[in-house]
Amino acid sequence: MGENVFTSENKTNSNPKMSFGEKLKDFFKKDLVQYIYKRVLMFIPTLFLISVLVFFVIQLPPGDYVTSLVSKLQDEGEIVDADYAAALRSEYGIDDPFPIQYWKWVKGIIWTPTDSQYYRLYHSHHDWKYSFAYGRNVWDVINDKLGLTVLVTAIIMLFQYVVSIPIAVYSSTHQYSVGDYVFSIIGFLGAAIPNFILAIVLMYLSYKWTGNANVGLFTKDMMENGINLSNFGDFMKRMIIPIIVIGTSGTCGIIRSVRAQMLDEVAQQYTLTARAKGLSERKIIMKYCFRAAMNPTVSGLGGVLSSLFSGSTVTAMVLNMQIQGPVLFEALKVQDMYLAGGIVMVQAILVVIGILLSDIALAFLDPRIRYSGGGR
Repeated sequence: MGENVFTSENKTNSNPKMSFGEKLKDFFKKDLVQYIYKRVLMFIPTLFLISVLVFFVIQLPPGDYVTSLVSKLQDEGEIVDADYAAALRSEYGIDDPFPIQYWKWVKGIIWTPTDSQYYRLYHSHHDWKYSFAYGRNVWDVINDKLGLTVLVTAIIMLFQYVVSIPIAVYSSTHQYSVGDYVFSIIGFLGAAIPNFILAIVLMYLSYKWTGNANVGLFTKDMMENGINLSNFGDFMKRMIIPIIVIGTSGTCGIIRSVRAQMLDEVAQQYTLTARAKGLSERKIIMKYCFRAAMNPTVSGLGGVLSSLFSGSTVTAMVLNMQIQGPVLFEALKVQDMYLAGGIVMVQAILVVIGILLSDIALAFLDPRIRYSGGGR
């Protein structure tokens, strides 16, 4: 049997008089701790396979960074000596076989000795190599945008769930009402309109109404002093358009998914039995139907994180958002393999962690789920 085993036994909630804190403490005992331990161990082979695929796919397009650079210089009218191009390929190791390039990349990320030139320059044992396009250490380029990217992703995810879940519950409990039809139409429109088109329209409306298109995430103060408590309000004002544009499409999907699941749960036999026993409609909906309906949404948390992290590149470019997506696009465009590989690897690590957290949340949400390898 697989690790996710459904049993009829409800061990976590075996005592209905247990407080929430006691249930939480009981929840994190034994099975789940062992499951987390196994999943953390599985991170290593998972990330290894991802790294091989990433490094292989990045090098599939014909040519390389030096070829792109030489072509660009020639288009600008400069004469590039063949020996100079060969020296660049040798310096960057581009002419090495794929296994050697991959091994040097992974080995440097895992551990770089103290006596190496990289450690003397950057005081780090993790060498992410050199970004051809930016002329800087790859980790420095990633780190410049990583914190802001995670913050923006977290804000948009919070918006999606806070907005979509109440709407979905309302639509499912008021099926075919005027409100249900209105939310359904808005949902279909949000899913149908391309994000970059909606971004342009909202920027135009913002400029017409306020005199400011609110392009970019930073004001002059933020660029000089960073984001802090004094300017966080201004930052959130500039996040309004990105939240609406990027969050809308995901919100619509969550609404449709949760609504469909809720309608299915409301028609189940246990719901009819609960009504016959005199339980209030609110308790039936929120304690039983809602928890079961949230399973698919919670299990898809890792995929949502991935799509927000790098799936809004065109929108980020239109809105001049200083996040990771445009950097990855530029790295792929000029075949900066180490930078592109580094960004995708960081994204993969975050997504694997996100999937682990979604599995833990799913187990807490649905006590039928067990990770012990079998029913008891």
